[in-house]
Amino acid sequence: MNRNEKFVITINRELGSGGRSVGQKLADRLGVKFIDKAILKALKAKYHLTTEEIEKLKGQKEGWWAEFQRRVVPFTDVSNDLDGGNETEIITTEEVFKAETEIIKGITDQESCVITGRSAFYVLKDHPNHLSILIQAPMEQRIQRVMMRQELLRNLAIKVINQVDERRENYVQKFCGTSRYDTRNYDLVISMEHLKEDDAVDIIMDYVYRQSK
Repeated sequence: MNRNEKFVITINRELGSGGRSVGQKLADRLGVKFIDKAILKALKAKYHLTTEEIEKLKGQKEGWWAEFQRRVVPFTDVSNDLDGGNETEIITTEEVFKAETEIIKGITDQESCVITGRSAFYVLKDHPNHLSILIQAPMEQRIQRVMMRQELLRNLAIKVINQVDERRENYVQKFCGTSRYDTRNYDLVISMEHLKEDDAVDIIMDYVYRQSK
C-alpha cells in the first residue's frame, strides 16, 4: 500500500476484539475518514440504498460524498455501536448488497479512508491501493470485553458473540463466496492477545510505512 496515493484500509474483526476501536484510532493517526456501519446506516436512511438511487445520487452531483459528510456525518451517533455487538439486522438481499457495494466504492473513489466490517475486504479486493486486515482475539478476552462494554453476564456475552460470529460468517459466505476466517483474504492478521489497541495501531503503521518505502 502506498500512503502517498489515495488508499483504503479495510479491517475485518471479531466481536470483542477491539477491532472497531483500532480502526478509529488508525484513521485518526493517518488523518483520514473512518467509515463503519453507523455511517452506512445513515446513508441507507438518507438515500434509501437501492442501486438506482445511489447511481442517481452519484450522477447528480460530483461532490455527493462531501455533501453527505457535511450534512449527516456530524450528527451520526456511533456511541451505541459497541464494536458491533448490538447487531440485530443483516443485509439479506442481493439488491441491497450491490447498492452498499456501490456506496463503499463511491466513498473510496473520493478519498482515502479506513473501513471496518461490511465485507469491504471483499468489495475492495481489486482496489489498486488497498490494505486488508483481520483483527482477532482469544475467546476469553472477547467475552470479558463484551461483558464490560455491554454490561452483560458471562453466559449472555457468550451467546451474543456466537450469534454475531454466525451471522457475519453466513453473510460473507452468501455474498462473497469465501470465509471471513480465511487468512488468504488479508494482507495482515493481528491477534490482540497481550496487545492494547494502540499497540495494534503501531503494528499497522509500521507495516504501512514499510510498504510505502
